[in-house]
Amino acid sequence: MMRAVASMENHHEYSEKQRILVGTSGWSYPRGEGSWNGHFYPPGTKNELGYFSQFFSCVEINSSFYSPVNPAWASAWASKTPDGFVFTAKLWQKFTHPKMFETATGEAAAISRDDVDLFLKGIEPLAAAGKLGAILAQFPPSFENTGGGRQTLEAVLKTFGDLPIAVELRHRSWSDDPATAELLSAYDAAWVQTDEPRFSFSIARELPATSERLAYFRFHGRNAADWWTGNNETRYRYLYSQQEIEELAGRVKTSAAAAEKTFVFFNNHWKAYAPRNAGDLIKALQLPFAGLPLLMPSQK
Repeated sequence: MMRAVASMENHHEYSEKQRILVGTSGWSYPRGEGSWNGHFYPPGTKNELGYFSQFFSCVEINSSFYSPVNPAWASAWASKTPDGFVFTAKLWQKFTHPKMFETATGEAAAISRDDVDLFLKGIEPLAAAGKLGAILAQFPPSFENTGGGRQTLEAVLKTFGDLPIAVELRHRSWSDDPATAELLSAYDAAWVQTDEPRFSFSIARELPATSERLAYFRFHGRNAADWWTGNNETRYRYLYSQQEIEELAGRVKTSAAAAEKTFVFFNNHWKAYAPRNAGDLIKALQLPFAGLPLLMPSQK
């Protein structure tokens, strides 16, 4: 795989309005039982991203996981959001979930220079607008610390390490090995700290800081009952309590003290629980916050 193109090396020149930026994993959940419509978005909202950016300073792009972003879409996203708003982009599943890619497309997940360039071309309008905060390499729980796993991880770091990059590893074999932190630190890559249900193979809850420029959190909820049996909506049917929010805020503050920029994303997207808890965390961190729309129901 090829290293990130030089035209994107000025990605870091986005606004430094806040050192801690809080948002959600994705912003568009228009269908299904867990839809955000009527819970976060008022009925008839056309420009969801523009509405979302009134309340939050960053968002994680989900669609880039399934296929490279259309540059025209990225350009439109940049224009719909205010100065200082920042995007992070999930790496294409072809790089991190080859089996899932092959199942979805029927094609072999062989990585080429064209694949790298295609992904980078999609997010380049965000970088040009000063609104690309980082890319996220999200690996599945089945991705273990084996010879092949380490080779794949280092290939991703070599390819995209010119950009701020965060790596989500979920199997405990990575946190059991001190060499993982050494590898990530060598590329100034942030080791993503997650919150999700705990299992015997789960990665350690506390992970070492591996990047001076970036800290990255992803909060998935703690719905252990539906984690393996639920669908892509019910698995994330979990609303953090105020006590849990205070606990998460403490973790964020600790990491933020050692990083130039800290991103925090809530992925418990069922019925807009994610923006609700993102607002709770912003208040717990005593950051400026405009408040959430009154249409959000108070009950779970």
